Amino acid sequence: MNIAKAHLICFSPTRTSRSVGEAILRGTGAQDIAVTDLTHGEVAFPEMNGNELAVVAVPVYGGHIPRLAVSRMAALRANGTPAVAVAVYGNRAYEKALQELDALLSEKGFRVTAAATFIGEHSYSTESLPIAAGRPDKSDLEEAASFGSRIRTKLDAAAGASDLRPVDVRRIGKPRQRLIPLLRFVMKVIRLRKSGTPMPASPTADAGLCTRCGHCVAVCPNGAIIKGDECNTLTDRCIRCCACVKGCPRQAHRFDTPFAALLADCFKERKDNKVII
Repeated sequence: MNIAKAHLICFSPTRTSRSVGEAILRGTGAQDIAVTDLTHGEVAFPEMNGNELAVVAVPVYGGHIPRLAVSRMAALRANGTPAVAVAVYGNRAYEKALQELDALLSEKGFRVTAAATFIGEHSYSTESLPIAAGRPDKSDLEEAASFGSRIRTKLDAAAGASDLRPVDVRRIGKPRQRLIPLLRFVMKVIRLRKSGTPMPASPTADAGLCTRCGHCVAVCPNGAIIKGDECNTLTDRCIRCCACVKGCPRQAHRFDTPFAALLADCFKERKDNKVII
């Protein structure tokens, strides 16, 4: 089938999901590409048709796709458009996130003909507590481009969108996870919760380091930081994506959650990306 246009639809506060989606589209060889980034607000969606391709890439937060991303896709509609569902997670687990994304896209009229789980640097990762630091790296992006090439082969072999076989995302390969670190993580989480240790609800900022440059205001996806008041975060709007932490040029923002140390300790082993076509 001939693809007239390819769309990247992404929610990507720290740009990991977007970079994976862009690499997949490069691999398809599509020439006419539209990018719809939902990170910083709602957008108007044109209805997509069967001769187009959509790559939808979102991060995984706590085993789910972000509610903010779901709300910003409320107006998304398709008419049998082939879609690629991509969940990007921080080296722990994506749990039901890929199934949630598949169900969302199917409900909106897409035909999910390929899907993937890719690794991205965890939101809580820092220099002292690295969790999949630097991912997606060059190797990951090459894998994403190769995945895109295989998608193109599947599309070229079909006479039309109705001939494309949807995938069962539940059958995607599972990343290898050694049992001992996983059990250690579970036990540590139980002890942490029983201890009554207070959990931070949002990042904090060091007023001595902050220059009020406004970068955190610009990168926050939900308006949780107000210009002129950069050292405070509106907890009820914070989604803990840590875009403010990772993007601060003065390293004034911090998110000191005890879960960061647990994740860094128990999920050191590099997980593989998984795809299904």
